[in-house]
Amino acid sequence: MILLECVPASLGKAVTAELDVPVIGIGAGPDTDGQILVMHDVLGVTHGRTPRFVKNFMAEADSIQAAFQHYHEAVKTRGFPAQEHCF
Repeated sequence: MILLECVPASLGKAVTAELDVPVIGIGAGPDTDGQILVMHDVLGVTHGRTPRFVKNFMAEADSIQAAFQHYHEAVKTRGFPAQEHCF
């Protein structure tokens, strides 16, 4: 497994296409094999500067469980990360 963090989406896509191992992205675009967003970022309780790749899923949810469900669905459907979350 390879983890790519804060790289251009085009690089995340190229690395994923080229390798036979899972490529996981943190701010590496929607075309990696999987996504990581830490719990504090999913729930919008990040302190300090919010990284570009973060989306507060709690903002559109009425519970913590719903926020994680929104995140799960957004990753499955490749709706997250969107263009505004990419480099």
